[in-house]
Amino acid sequence: MLRPEQMSKISVTGSKGVMPTVIETIHELNLVHLSDYDGTWEGFENGNPMEGADNVSEKLVTVRALESTLDLSADDVAPGTLVDDWEARLERVRTRVNELDDERSEVREQLRQVEERLDRVGPFAELGIDLDLLSGYEHVDVLVGEGAPEEVDAVLDNAEEIGAYETFTGGDIVAIVASPAEGDEPAGIIDDALVGIEFNRYAVPDTEKSPQEYVSELEERKATLEDELDATDAELGEIKLEEGGFLLRIEEELRIEAQRADAPLQFATTRRAFIAEGWIPSGEYDELVTSLNDAVGDSVEIEELERAEYDRHGAPTHSAPVPAEEGGVVGDEEDTDETAAEEDGEKPKAATDGGTANRDDGAVTMDEDPPVVLDNLTPAKPFEMMVQMVSQPKYRELDPTLLVFLTFPAAFGFMIGDIGYGILYMAMGWACWKFFDSDAMSAIGSIAVWAGGFTVFFGYLFDDIFGVHMADLGLYLPLAGSLSKGIQTVEWVLLWAVVSVIFGLVHLNIGLIIGFINELDHGLKAAIFEKFSWILALNGLFIWIFSHQDAGTLGLGPDLTAAEYKPPFLVGSGEEAVLHSSDYFMDLGFAGFPELVGVIGLVAFLVGFVMVAVGEGIAGVAETPAWAFGHVLSYLRIVAVLLAKGVMAFVVNLLVFGAYEAPNGYMYFDIPGVGAETVAGTGDLSQQFVGLIHLGDGIALSALGIILGVIVFVVGHIVVLLLGITAAGIQMLRLEYVEFFQKFYEGGGEEYEPFGDDRTHTAD
Repeated sequence: MLRPEQMSKISVTGSKGVMPTVIETIHELNLVHLSDYDGTWEGFENGNPMEGADNVSEKLVTVRALESTLDLSADDVAPGTLVDDWEARLERVRTRVNELDDERSEVREQLRQVEERLDRVGPFAELGIDLDLLSGYEHVDVLVGEGAPEEVDAVLDNAEEIGAYETFTGGDIVAIVASPAEGDEPAGIIDDALVGIEFNRYAVPDTEKSPQEYVSELEERKATLEDELDATDAELGEIKLEEGGFLLRIEEELRIEAQRADAPLQFATTRRAFIAEGWIPSGEYDELVTSLNDAVGDSVEIEELERAEYDRHGAPTHSAPVPAEEGGVVGDEEDTDETAAEEDGEKPKAATDGGTANRDDGAVTMDEDPPVVLDNLTPAKPFEMMVQMVSQPKYRELDPTLLVFLTFPAAFGFMIGDIGYGILYMAMGWACWKFFDSDAMSAIGSIAVWAGGFTVFFGYLFDDIFGVHMADLGLYLPLAGSLSKGIQTVEWVLLWAVVSVIFGLVHLNIGLIIGFINELDHGLKAAIFEKFSWILALNGLFIWIFSHQDAGTLGLGPDLTAAEYKPPFLVGSGEEAVLHSSDYFMDLGFAGFPELVGVIGLVAFLVGFVMVAVGEGIAGVAETPAWAFGHVLSYLRIVAVLLAKGVMAFVVNLLVFGAYEAPNGYMYFDIPGVGAETVAGTGDLSQQFVGLIHLGDGIALSALGIILGVIVFVVGHIVVLLLGITAAGIQMLRLEYVEFFQKFYEGGGEEYEPFGDDRTHTAD
């Protein structure tokens, strides 16, 4: 689970005569992640696409273009069948669809032009002046536009170049006729006068008809074009329904053929032979051998070159023979040393045993890291997406998916802790999983269901449903109310602060331990100085913090005791320490480590600090406060979100119901039908706030209060629900990605992409 699925490097070698059959068989298996030949072997070149590849690619482009024109998707039609004369049928569909698409484009262009004319003539219709009266004059200037008539008149009155003018208005549309002053030319005099004001000029349409007649004619033409467009779209829709399944099936077949035709580009080939290498899950190797033997018999050699280990220097376990151009083998045992070939400036030769530069036997294969197939329990698989959002794990590092699965939903549920919200989160997750045809949305839905489930669980322990205690409703359930968020009891806040710090310590230690294991690939010394040093520093510091060791050790004076500078809730005596108090759900009996343990912790911190300085230099020393102290305190955001969401829900309910205060300071909501005195067990209650639903005694005022109360309750809790997703979700993601992953995670692995295709439109 913490390791990806083990992968094997395989080699398939044979003559080119069986290459198409081998490609087809491997494609159908959909198991082999093909390696790309880099052209470094002497005598071998990258293969060429198989015969007919260009024709397949051309038809594939045609089919995809038709699907785009028809706006066709897999959800629109049922799978089709592949007929014998499919090429002729495809050509008929292409011809008809292209004709209709051309017609549709032409109609759309005509419709665009008509709409532009309507836009241009619309203002003239408001004026009510025949269009032929607005142009064709030699001795006066005419201009039509949109602007404020008062501003236009004021400007024209003061224009020296205008001798006389007249305006005609319709709404904000103004038509201006002006004659020039004596000696001036009429052209452009109105434009010159209106330069200083906002005025949008309109060109006069070229027609002798009245604006109303012209608009009517254009609207009729527009309706005709829209009918033509609808008819064309309808015919294309019929073709989509009739031929959609056929096109999807052809597209699938052509896509598969294109994949197979291009596969030799990844192979190493000679005139007569080929070598294909790739990675396959080790447990699937026997199936590959059986399938290829059934397909081509002894015409190929199949070899497991390497079963990749989980360190950075995994050793090969097998070799594969490589045929030569003339039917023998390429090279001999004396020519297989790649290093010697490189020193001579030559390409390395593929040897009789296949081989690779990183193999102990000196043989040459494609040198690469294995692709990664994450191997997790079924419930944890959706959380792989959260890891891959950062990066795919490398093959030789531990996969944190299971740890994210164990921590993220539990911490999220703890921070929200409400039965009502949890049920809604689960419903939202189920909807994502059910109604979205997407792997990502399905994963998000599953994560939401898990997070909602833990929210319900902690909500039960907190006895909360939409911020109201079930006990305050007179409903007492086993273990419900065993925990408190601390909204009205400060002591619980201190407990959750300590619990958050302890959770952070455990979480970070797991990350550092994983980092130590990963770092062992670089040697024990590197692992000790780069990871174990931090383990010592981190744990040593907090062991000292949780101990009764006095302050004299830090030079604060021998008279100071632990209780004077360390909070009593951490290392108090007896009931003072929150982990040793019978007031809480569980008395852990812990009131601080003894002084000797504190001294040991302080020594461990100093030793770790020195090791950090030796292993990472000044940069490591500068980071020590953040790593050993700051990163742990970051986990206090858990209790912060817990309190914030609890208070927000409390405030919403306070506004809606109002509240009474008991003598012990506890607040009871004034919920209709539930007597606060009955629940509290005392009549000595004082009203602190009147809720919306208790606004007044009159019918109208009471009805208004109830309506407002319902609105505030629904909207308020929706806001809290959504903010819960962003606050709890983002804060926990930050703790996972920044604090936790930073301790060990590198990422950058290659995703396993097997050569093949899952058929989805084949009607068999």
